[in-house]
Amino acid sequence: MWVYIDKISQYVGQEITIKGWLYNIRSSGKLMFPELRDGTGIIQGVVSKKEVSEKVWEDFSKLTQESSVIVTGTVSQHPKKENVFELQIKELEIVQISEPFPITPKEHGIEFLGDNRHLWIRSTRQAAILRIRNEIIQSVREYMYNNGFILFDTPIFTPNACEGTSTLFSTDYFDLGKAYLSQSGQLYAESGAMALGKVYTLGPTFRAENSMTRRHITEFWMMEPEMAYYDLNDNMDLIEDFLEYVVQRVIKNKAGDLGILQRDISKLEKVKKPFPRITYDEAIEILRKKDIALIKKTSEGEEQIRPFPWGEDFGAPHEEAIVEDFDKPVMVHRWPVQAKAFYMKRDPENRDIALGVDVLAPEGFGEIIGGSQREDNYDFLLERIKEHDLPLEEFQWYLDLRKFGSVPHSGFGLGIERLVSWICNLEHIREAIPYVRRPNRIRP
Repeated sequence: MWVYIDKISQYVGQEITIKGWLYNIRSSGKLMFPELRDGTGIIQGVVSKKEVSEKVWEDFSKLTQESSVIVTGTVSQHPKKENVFELQIKELEIVQISEPFPITPKEHGIEFLGDNRHLWIRSTRQAAILRIRNEIIQSVREYMYNNGFILFDTPIFTPNACEGTSTLFSTDYFDLGKAYLSQSGQLYAESGAMALGKVYTLGPTFRAENSMTRRHITEFWMMEPEMAYYDLNDNMDLIEDFLEYVVQRVIKNKAGDLGILQRDISKLEKVKKPFPRITYDEAIEILRKKDIALIKKTSEGEEQIRPFPWGEDFGAPHEEAIVEDFDKPVMVHRWPVQAKAFYMKRDPENRDIALGVDVLAPEGFGEIIGGSQREDNYDFLLERIKEHDLPLEEFQWYLDLRKFGSVPHSGFGLGIERLVSWICNLEHIREAIPYVRRPNRIRP
């Protein structure tokens, strides 16, 4: 009976078969202890020379790291460790004996591991991260489905920039000129909200920013819901309910993988609504009280500006300073218009304020969600498009949404890799995706 390792606890005392690979092996006289992996986990096997045939014993002696094998044996409880199981091996079938594996059980440089990412993902830590990533994405889909959202797939080729920036990957598109890899599905998702009420997108997005920070990659996955008849407060209510659901489900279903990463689960257990909500002005006051400067790059180097000036966006040091006194995600809302995108609705009571919200994760992980109430007034949106010097003909369809049954609506964007990084407590976002793309890496 073929059984996966993550289900092994259900088969104590039974003879089962595991199909996988040799992760490691050690020997102690007449006993061998192979560690076997099958993608769902790792189990230690016990091979007793007196209990197996001479061929099985000799075949185990031949195995190298990552050799592919099929083993049969009886599942037993570990004699000293609770909820840990072993396999008393009786039979072995060698599928292939691996050539010398490049990633041995020792320290390797990050560039070497990146060059061998196709093999690195087999390691215990990387496999645990990718299983947690899968759980996060499944949680996202389940939450959206259970709360009445329709999956709305948006184009990856677009004729324009969503954010109105120049950080775009371009390509020739037949006889129609330039096309660009999507920065976001948001604008298209807004049309979906006008048709279907509540929609969400989930797919790859691209930013051609020449950034090498631990938080930035050039190809990443975004989840973006858009909701008709939602204002900014409705949007923030949804965000905190959604985040609580995803984090608590990961704790429940992936405690073992979080344990492999030595993640302090007690910190994630605190991620329950309500979350702190502070205005941009209140966030500025926190920075000024802590005497956190704005660093501006000049031709002569760097200039430190104190006190932190109103109207500027936050960088990583500012986000970390804002959240360091909180143990939950912090929602910073009502931002200066000049710091935010053209499509954000202005506060009717103060036209200098955009009804936007950024969600900053605790523990120094910074922004994981950015959202807003969208501008629903045709004339105001047209004004903003012109202010940003965007090509009007490319946004005419987007303006149409404000001509035919316009309503208040809101949405947000969640970076999947940033969420994975925070939940897994990763030092660098490169580990949060199967294959990373950065300005200095496009292979493998």
